[in-house]
Amino acid sequence: MPVPVGDKNAEYPTAVRARLRQMRQQWHVLTRNNVQKAAVIFIALLCVAGVLAPYIVPYPDSITGKVVESEILEPPSWSHPFGTDEFGRDIFSRVLYGIRVSLAASVIVISIAIGLGATFGVIAAGARGIIDEVIMRITDIFLAFPVAVLAIVITSFWGGSLRNAIIALGISWWPWYARLVRGTALSIRERPYVRAARALGTSPLRIMFSHILKNSLGPTLVLASLDMGAVILMLATLSFLGLGAQPPTPEWGLMINQSRTYFLSAWWYMAFPGAAITLTVLSFSIVGEGLGEVLNPKGRGRG
Repeated sequence: MPVPVGDKNAEYPTAVRARLRQMRQQWHVLTRNNVQKAAVIFIALLCVAGVLAPYIVPYPDSITGKVVESEILEPPSWSHPFGTDEFGRDIFSRVLYGIRVSLAASVIVISIAIGLGATFGVIAAGARGIIDEVIMRITDIFLAFPVAVLAIVITSFWGGSLRNAIIALGISWWPWYARLVRGTALSIRERPYVRAARALGTSPLRIMFSHILKNSLGPTLVLASLDMGAVILMLATLSFLGLGAQPPTPEWGLMINQSRTYFLSAWWYMAFPGAAITLTVLSFSIVGEGLGEVLNPKGRGRG
């Protein structure tokens, strides 16, 4: 018997309220203490600053290689809160614009890693047999090398640039996502709704991508949030070694590299980009752990 329209309308607000209640509970878990609240707020401010950076930097000329001889290596002041560098450029403006560079580059790296890893992982779990074995052995080969070493080797062959560093890290990072998606997909493919779809004649390709992959995104998002900080740190490392961003790009690792010569005479030059890296990596780690508790309620309260 069809359900009366009035009953549907009566149930709709109830479903909305239940969803809102669930969202409030998730937000409470994500911000259950002051440290997690501070990390969430800091990342939110980073995202806003990254989007608005071209419009809010106090000294737009400092983003380029323009030299201001009268303001070379000035200490922090009201006009230059983070001081200036060896070219007289405002370090606060460059650190602020560096948010845009670091966040955008890290999102691209994670996107490449998830795209490759999720595709190979779900194919391996769905196909099984020889295809699964080949994909997993290729994954093991990549995992045999530390990410830093593999990325350095790749960028050394291609040449140092931010684009090459992003591609190299994306290629080096995907095996973890492939293993995670494969493991999650192997458990999902045996669940009743997947068996029902298979019994109804749904194509294997649709089952893999519409049912299995879609329901494997939770753990993947948690890993991605944890990896954001690590990727930012790795990009800064490559830039510090001269294999990532190149001058005059306002990238934090590159700024630290350029400040080495002036470490004793201009402490602010290295301190503020280093503090930006430290706080960003720490905040993403804290938020990633909180997001893991939100998406995995069974793991709450451990430890």
